[in-house]
Amino acid sequence: QVQLVESGGGLVQPGGSLRLSCAAAGFTLRDYAIGWFRMAPGKGREGVACISSGDGRIYYADSMKDRVTVSRDNSKNTVHLQMSRLRPDDTAVYHCSTEALPCSGREDLELWGQGTLVTVSS
Repeated sequence: QVQLVESGGGLVQPGGSLRLSCAAAGFTLRDYAIGWFRMAPGKGREGVACISSGDGRIYYADSMKDRVTVSRDNSKNTVHLQMSRLRPDDTAVYHCSTEALPCSGREDLELWGQGTLVTVSS
């Protein structure tokens, strides 16, 4: 079964850091671009960042630019989202997906993970 599974969310104090992971099962993640999105209570879905396959080009949305880094660990079939200097308004469910524009990769799978909750609060 092909799927994406996020992990790494939790409660963190303002100014803290978290690393989210997006693990792929049933397919080779490095062949696909991966996008990170978030959905906060009462708000719509917002793009955070994406990473292309091949050249690994990365795009950061303004929402968290300069506070996030995306990376691949091909040995673990995983993409990470490192977040720092977190603020209360970063509280949201974070999802990864093969829908990853403007990043590029194979487009024959349309997958979303179930999401991982990040809560930023003191």
